[in-house]
Amino acid sequence: MATQRSFQDMLNEYLTYDLLKEELVKRDYLLTKIEKENGWVGGTIPVPFKAAGASSLAYGGLTDSSDVSEDVYVRGEVTSQKELWGTMIFKHRDLMEHNGSISEKTFLRILPDAVDDFVEHMKMVVSINLLNGAHYATLTADATAADGAIVVDRIDRLVVGQKLVVKDTDAAQLTGYVKSIDVNASTAILTTTRGGATLVDFSAAANQMTVAKKAKVYQDGAIGNAFTSLKEALLPAAHGGTSTLYGVNKLLYPYTQSVAVDGSTVTASNVLDKLFDAYVRIRSLGKGNPNEAIVSYKHLASILKSLEGSKGSFNVVPESNKASVYGWTEIMIGGVKGNLKVIAVQEMDDDTVLFLDWRAMKFHTNGFFKKRIAPDGKHYFEQRSTSGYSYLVDMCVFGELIVSRPSYCGVMYGISY
Repeated sequence: MATQRSFQDMLNEYLTYDLLKEELVKRDYLLTKIEKENGWVGGTIPVPFKAAGASSLAYGGLTDSSDVSEDVYVRGEVTSQKELWGTMIFKHRDLMEHNGSISEKTFLRILPDAVDDFVEHMKMVVSINLLNGAHYATLTADATAADGAIVVDRIDRLVVGQKLVVKDTDAAQLTGYVKSIDVNASTAILTTTRGGATLVDFSAAANQMTVAKKAKVYQDGAIGNAFTSLKEALLPAAHGGTSTLYGVNKLLYPYTQSVAVDGSTVTASNVLDKLFDAYVRIRSLGKGNPNEAIVSYKHLASILKSLEGSKGSFNVVPESNKASVYGWTEIMIGGVKGNLKVIAVQEMDDDTVLFLDWRAMKFHTNGFFKKRIAPDGKHYFEQRSTSGYSYLVDMCVFGELIVSRPSYCGVMYGISY
């Protein structure tokens, strides 16, 4: 048996084209904007919430000394770091010397690019998690056949060869590997093993994944181990958030709650009106300055159409429209209720809009994204089999998103047009 190789098959060929690869779009808006605290080496982080402020006032006289209220603080805490690991593999035969038009030295120059591309992919995965939750995509059609096919809302996030978990509100879950992707049909085909031919079977009653049961797609290990997301922190428990935040019951104190606005009546034609209504309510009831509305590109399209058609109620503030090469678009919209900065980011889901005050959150970490280095200084792990040698390179990020001031932010939920 010949030893395995990946890139080497092309080393001695006459190449008329450069190596084709996907042009990576940076989908890490949250990680780019959020303040980072880089000194968390482990252990518990206390998260103090202000439960109540001093409020003793009395007309016509002094408050009795035994009746004076005081500032009240409650202690939340983060007890452990979350972690994400990513691994790349390089075949030894790809790194051996060859007498061809492409030398080993030339090939080695692409390795740093490969690592950089992989880290960008990791950042995208983390940013999607921090914005939207543990799930990676949502099924838009029932998976009830033995053909391994899933239809999802965000086919752009999937990668051939990727290991995924499909789960709905029932206990059962199925693991599969992406064999192929049909972008225009938003469909991926899953096999039961990496590189295998057996398709995942969704036909058995226990394996059927349906839209009615809110079937979703997850990264390997994300269920139960993902970073805390803004949706979890800001949404009420009844609408997809958590009932507690770092061990503190949200409903006990206004400071642990964001202002949540029902978006079930939002349509493509009224999205601007609803955004401004939500913005005014959040600014009226909240305690911060959430001056950015984070939306998906679907909503951006609706907003731009409304701006083009209104010519009255809303306008684009001059010189505020910025399209970023990093994958997001900023636009300041003026309306009868003030100005609102709308940020469209590719990694944002369609069902919610986040109104953020960046003072409300930090990402606590220890080194952010970094390469795993062995005690002997090696940046790789060597393994041997009958098919040859290969080298594994591991990347990791440790940390957690801490939203210490939920009341500074707002969220519109339940958007489904």
